[in-house]
Amino acid sequence: MVSSEVAVQNSVGLHARPATFFIQRANEFKSSIWVEKDERRVNAKSLLGVLSLGIVKGTSISIIADGSDEEEAVKTLVELIESNFSE
Repeated sequence: MVSSEVAVQNSVGLHARPATFFIQRANEFKSSIWVEKDERRVNAKSLLGVLSLGIVKGTSISIIADGSDEEEAVKTLVELIESNFSE
């Protein structure tokens, strides 16, 4: 199991369009992936789950993965967030 903490800095947080990009990228991996905010953990491959966290600009979240490609999954998703979804 691998995890990393990252602060969301894009203007709308992890909502609607950025969340969709995030989920699409998460679904490219075989590992189980979660997003955790304030002790609440949701499936990173679920739009409703991610949106339910209400992640706004400046929020710190943890990305956690467990599986065969866990390290690559966490690294890729952290980079996506750090790039403000502008890849």
